[in-house]
Amino acid sequence: MQGYKYNTEQEAKDDRQLAADYKGLPVNPNDITKYWVDYSYSKLDDFYYVQYVEGLENVLGEPIEITLTMPDSNGMIGEL
Repeated sequence: MQGYKYNTEQEAKDDRQLAADYKGLPVNPNDITKYWVDYSYSKLDDFYYVQYVEGLENVLGEPIEITLTMPDSNGMIGEL
């Protein structure tokens, strides 16, 4: 998956806010949509990440390839 990887939740929050500011979100304070993208946490890999969407490189730079460790339906761990 293409995206952006962070060591701390605060770094992920900061980039989420940069992306929202770039898109002018929220348009109104009462809007449901507050952010353009959101971050996630990979517990098995112990890092935060934002999945790439088209145009995000304009504010966050070029995305990197991120590999996530995911358990399968039998509880076995593999990479996604």
